[in-house]
Amino acid sequence: MKIIDKTPLQDAKGQISLPARVQGTLKYGLNWYAELEAQKSVIAQLDRILEKGAVLIRNFTLPNSEIVIPLILISTGGISVIYVTPVKGFFEAKGDQWNTVTNGRGLPASINLIDRVSKLTRAFQKYLEMQRVNMSVPVEAVLIATDPGAHIDSLRPAARVVMSDAIKQFGSSILQMRPIWRADYIYELADRLVDPRPIKEAKPEAPAPAADGKPVSRAKAIFDAAETAQPFDANGLGFAFEDGEVPPASQPVPPTLRETNPSLQLPKPKADANKGKILGLNNRQLILLIGMFIVECCVVIGAGVFIYLTQF
Repeated sequence: MKIIDKTPLQDAKGQISLPARVQGTLKYGLNWYAELEAQKSVIAQLDRILEKGAVLIRNFTLPNSEIVIPLILISTGGISVIYVTPVKGFFEAKGDQWNTVTNGRGLPASINLIDRVSKLTRAFQKYLEMQRVNMSVPVEAVLIATDPGAHIDSLRPAARVVMSDAIKQFGSSILQMRPIWRADYIYELADRLVDPRPIKEAKPEAPAPAADGKPVSRAKAIFDAAETAQPFDANGLGFAFEDGEVPPASQPVPPTLRETNPSLQLPKPKADANKGKILGLNNRQLILLIGMFIVECCVVIGAGVFIYLTQF
C-alpha cells in the first residue's frame, strides 16, 4: 500500500520532536498526538492487508481551506474517508447520533464523531467534484476506534463504525469490493488530489478525437477535465462545522476559540503570523515548553542521584 503522509509538524523521518509536540498540542488540542498514534496503528494493519492496489493519504489539508482529512483510502473499489479515534468506554451510534452510554442510558457525547466524519466526507466529496473526479459509488465515511476498551453499539449509523478487533475485517472487505478503477489509475488519482494541476482557461473548441479513432478512456477524460477544475471553496459546502469544528474561512472567528483535533483546524490570520515569536512559538507555547524541559531535567537529575546513592 502506498502511503502519502501530509501530517504537519513532523520531520523527514516522520517523527515529532518535543517542541513540535508541544506546539501541536496547543494548536490542535490535547487529543492531537493520541490521534496520530492511533492512526499509526490503523495504517500498520491496513498496510499488511492491502499490499498492492491501494493508496492511503494521511492528514491531507484541502486546498484553500483549513479542513484536514485524517485518512483517505483509495482502492480499486472506491474511496473511504477514515476518522481514527482512541476513545474508550461505552458508546452507541444511531443514525447521525453519537452517544455515551452510562448505566444503560445513552446521552449525547460532547463531540459527535459520527457527524464529524460525515461532514469531513462530504467536504472531500465536494473537493472531488471540483476536481472533476466522477465516481459511480459515493465516498464512504468510516469511524475506527482503536482502543480495545471502546464498546460501540451500532444501529444504522450514518458512517461505518469499526472497532479495534474488526480492523482486519475492514481491510479484507476493501479487497472484496467490486473494482471500478484500474490499479494504475488510483496512483495517478492520488497524486492528482494531493498536487492538483494549475487551472487553465477552458477552450471553446471541442476536444480532438483520439488519434487511433478509439474513444478516449474514462481515466484520461477525468484527468483532462481536471485541468479546468474549480478551486475548492469551503464556503460552498452547504453546512457548517460545529462542536468546535472549523467554520467557513470567510466568517470571523473569535480569538478565544481553539482547535479540538488535528482534522479541524481554525483559520489563522495570515498577516504578521510570526511576529513576536521565537522559533515559531508564542509566549504560551514557550512557557509550556520550558516547563516540560524543567520537569524532564528534574527527572534525569533525580534518577542520577538515586543511582549514585544506591551504588555507595
